[in-house]
Amino acid sequence: MSAYLIVDVEVTDAPAYEEYRKHAPALISSHGGKYLVRGGSAELLEGTTQPNRTVVLEFPSMERLKAFYSSAGYAPLKQMRLNAARSRIIAVEGV
Repeated sequence: MSAYLIVDVEVTDAPAYEEYRKHAPALISSHGGKYLVRGGSAELLEGTTQPNRTVVLEFPSMERLKAFYSSAGYAPLKQMRLNAARSRIIAVEGV
């Protein structure tokens, strides 16, 4: 069953975030992940929290998603992202 990583990112340091974006795709791919949404315009249809930069990743399974997120390879990139942005991240299983 596929699993999805849904991210709402508020970029606080654009140059540093761009550096993160250069390195993340290859590592995501190496864990079987792929981008379904990567930025683009977003429109709030319900609720009160306006989305920032939205990213949606698909992985073959929740296990592969968690392996990516907790991997030694992602640790330095994660820190880079944490230094360059505030994020809300949700992992959810598909149907």
